Amino acid sequence: MKLSKFKFDLPEKLIAQNPSEYRDDCKLMVLNRKNHTIEHKQFVDIAKCFDDGDVMVFNNTKVIPARLYGNKEKTGAKIEVFLLRELNKEMRFWDVLVDPARKIRIGNKLYFGDDDSLVAEVIDNTTSRGRTLRFLFDGQYDDFKKLLYGLGETPLPKYIHRPVEPIDQERYQTIYAKYEGAVAGPAAGFHFNKNLLKRLEIVGVNFAEITLHMGLGHLRSVDVEDLTKHKMDSEQILIDENCANIVNKAKAEEKRVCAVGITTLRTLESSVSATGTLKPYDGWTNKFIFPPYEFSVPNSLVTNFHQPYSTMLMSTAAFVGFDFLMEAYNEAVKKKYMFGDYGDAMLIL
Repeated sequence: MKLSKFKFDLPEKLIAQNPSEYRDDCKLMVLNRKNHTIEHKQFVDIAKCFDDGDVMVFNNTKVIPARLYGNKEKTGAKIEVFLLRELNKEMRFWDVLVDPARKIRIGNKLYFGDDDSLVAEVIDNTTSRGRTLRFLFDGQYDDFKKLLYGLGETPLPKYIHRPVEPIDQERYQTIYAKYEGAVAGPAAGFHFNKNLLKRLEIVGVNFAEITLHMGLGHLRSVDVEDLTKHKMDSEQILIDENCANIVNKAKAEEKRVCAVGITTLRTLESSVSATGTLKPYDGWTNKFIFPPYEFSVPNSLVTNFHQPYSTMLMSTAAFVGFDFLMEAYNEAVKKKYMFGDYGDAMLIL
């Protein structure tokens, strides 16, 4: 499978710039792989697509305010710093991306806040992830995190061409987010609100949770034509024993196991036994799913409509089939479905 196959014409006006008024107030395209059918519904109708004993698996990662704006010492040049992950709690070490990267050298100091209330020093600029900063803060750790996150912005993707607004703090986050560490939102989960989860519960759907903290692996673009040559950056995941038990029971009873989002899909496929069951795991994954691929755990998927050339698009194509997905995307463009993290949703059965 080649990178160039994942090009399609996406009108700029179909890239969602704002969240819908209500979380479940969006379109839902339902693809049935067995019958090769495409149906158009509202997301609130998703509860009608599942039965007693089916399982939905959610990614409970929490998005941090990862984008900061600072100034370089001496020159005062404006620098954007994008937090990737905390390396050392005591030393205040963080892996970051910086823009423009060419202006930053080891030893440079960066100042953040109107009163330069936070200072960082570049201690490494040779990592594949970008740069490593040491934040110079002598106070308590909780005070440091409060200051750091207070200066940071919700990390909206670059294709959203507007300033960050207060509503993004709530809406660029799932309602079940628990464990902070993501620098991009698990967007398929944005559509679920408490009422919808309750309706699914009444139907008899069971819920399970995994954690995948989206980092550079989620953000880095594919720059090789041969997809087998693309290497995903590792991201931290957790599958606990309770999740594995819920999923494996549903599989044994031939129920639906629905991955909510590509991050959940990748996580579930990252820890599979020889017999095809899900195994508990606490570690890292660099799994990159693209066609052709045979799935072991999930047999249904909720996902948003993705950008051309994105790894999320490739993983979706692996799940539904490339030709069927392109047919669905052509239909989505015709019917003016909205793309991106704040866009509409797709359910693949």
